[in-house]
Amino acid sequence: MSENAWNPGSWRSKHAAQDVVYPDREKLDKVLAKIRTLPPLVSPSEIERLRTQLAQVQHNRAFLLHAGDCAESFDACTHENISNKIGLILSFSLIVIWGARMPVVRIGRIAGQYAKPRSSPTEKVGDRVVTSFRGDNVNGLDPDDRTPDPNRMLSAYFHSTATLNHVRSLLTSGFASLHHPKDWSLTHVRSPALREEFGRITEGLSDALEFTRTIGLGKDSVSYEQGGGRGALGEVDFYTSHEGLMLDFEEAMTREFAIPSSLASYTSDGTRTPPPRVHYNTSAHFLWVGDRTRQLDGAHIEYFRGIRNPIGVKVGPSMDADELVRLLEIVNPNREDGKVTIITRYGAGKVEACLPGHIKAVQVSGHPVIWISDPMHGNTLTSSTGLKTRNFGTIISELTSAIRIHSECGSRLGGVSLEFTGELADDGFSVTECLGGSMKLSEDQLPLRYQSFCDPRLNFEQSLDVAFLISDHFKKERTGAKTSYGDVLYSELGGRKLA
Repeated sequence: MSENAWNPGSWRSKHAAQDVVYPDREKLDKVLAKIRTLPPLVSPSEIERLRTQLAQVQHNRAFLLHAGDCAESFDACTHENISNKIGLILSFSLIVIWGARMPVVRIGRIAGQYAKPRSSPTEKVGDRVVTSFRGDNVNGLDPDDRTPDPNRMLSAYFHSTATLNHVRSLLTSGFASLHHPKDWSLTHVRSPALREEFGRITEGLSDALEFTRTIGLGKDSVSYEQGGGRGALGEVDFYTSHEGLMLDFEEAMTREFAIPSSLASYTSDGTRTPPPRVHYNTSAHFLWVGDRTRQLDGAHIEYFRGIRNPIGVKVGPSMDADELVRLLEIVNPNREDGKVTIITRYGAGKVEACLPGHIKAVQVSGHPVIWISDPMHGNTLTSSTGLKTRNFGTIISELTSAIRIHSECGSRLGGVSLEFTGELADDGFSVTECLGGSMKLSEDQLPLRYQSFCDPRLNFEQSLDVAFLISDHFKKERTGAKTSYGDVLYSELGGRKLA
């Protein structure tokens, strides 16, 4: 076998950073054997559709929203939580579409984001030092349940299945219909200005839809619920993603299929060439490799280089520009459009020093990539009460800088990667995990509804704040408008605008 030959298990010859050590190897092997027999969660056709849409993002004809939880929990797999998350993603994308007048490709950190890398193998809980919590598909949050258990991977598969099934049910039952976006819920949003502006968008949308009906467009003789077609106004594409961290699981979910026949090629004499057989990771449409596991000679890059799925690569301050180019050569040697998304996560204080060099190196290399900004991970801090949090102003600062730097370098930011949640606390209000935003969340309010067991997330209101800032940026770029709702938020942020 060639030294560079790839198969789903070739990563095993490399060092795997953030590896999980299971005390019972025989039990692990039995679980993995079972997972290999389970049905795929996503199909090759869906993955290929996403690749095509990401190529549109790459060519500045669409915007990418990658968003959801830092880490999902099994307990959060409920009708209410899933519906609220999807509602927030739909609301966010509608706001961006309204201002940018371009499609939004929606990729959720959902239906599989159950594992997290950790900086240390142990952590202190009270007076005890215990194995670090690695996510629900590895071990338990309870300090007495920290031994890695392979059966949790089976639980992750079935929770992912339930989540994905409910998401598909929502999106085929009219939940995503543009005829009633208010159903995505603003009842718990405190900011009158935010509610008013979202209402202005939905009213404008209603007027536009009424006009299309009046002139005979967009009129279905039979509603979808009565057996008719969904049509463009009620249909939306939605894709799932997670960090490809646990390679045992990812290998077990990797299946060989022929590329869908619609993508078959033809020879010069008209003979149809059978589509090649390739490997798809069928646990999600999109996977990313983290900043802690992207070593060029490591197991994760070895695995990622062989799958057909579009992939993301987290890039932080520790990555050299030439290292980034060498990584792209490994994971996308044929330079395919829509294949690689670079997710930058420097921190507001380091983006100016790091991003320009990375952009220029990739430009010189000629590699086709999508650039998106993750303004969350480099901006985590600890409050005076000991809670992990992030400041909304700092998040916007990194996003602002990323947009401006791309413009100055002759590039363009193609999207954002955000940790946010539509989940509500028991009292029906948004969670309180990040500081600031139009709701002016203060440090003493953080403990009120702090629900994350991992990293702090933007709540519904703060997420829409970001959506309006992005939407207004595109609207001003498109129309030359000088004032907008975003100016209200700009003033709240000390005049920091999306340049």
